[in-house]
Amino acid sequence: MTIETATLGGGCFWCLEAVYLDVDGVTAVESGYAGGQVRDPSYEQVCSGDTGHAEVVRVSFDTDRISYREILQVFFGIHDPTTPNRQGNDIGTQYRSVIFTHSDAQAATAREMIDELERQRVFDDPIVTEVAPVPQYWPGEGYHQRYFERNPYQGYCMMVVGPKVAKFRKQFKHRLKRA
Repeated sequence: MTIETATLGGGCFWCLEAVYLDVDGVTAVESGYAGGQVRDPSYEQVCSGDTGHAEVVRVSFDTDRISYREILQVFFGIHDPTTPNRQGNDIGTQYRSVIFTHSDAQAATAREMIDELERQRVFDDPIVTEVAPVPQYWPGEGYHQRYFERNPYQGYCMMVVGPKVAKFRKQFKHRLKRA
């Protein structure tokens, strides 16, 4: 087994975390913060929009079971990469679309995928997803981890996270973990 890491931001980390926990080949998912200038920021600091951090997930995956490209296919399938600093009603730099790469190979794959999606006109508007080397990463507070799993009836989870997970399960049936 070869484990690789992807660090991705595409709106609220609860949404991304809930989806990637369902992906076959993913061995771990952690919600956190990256890309800002404050050391070990709190959720409240990040939500202020003043720290420069994005809400991200750190996804560990077994490359014998799923490729980095497939991880990115899920990423582009579950969020809108065309809205700067926004996903739905979540507005601010912390919700930006970003791929923080852990190697030159990841950076090349991410840029190739964005170019392909643009050529194929998959989205009506241009992709604004940032691709950059992974900066310092800070794990989110404990109550953010596995948030949807622990709080499925919380309002945001019912209105935003749940529908996103359902969309993923329908669109990527072939990528679901087996029960």
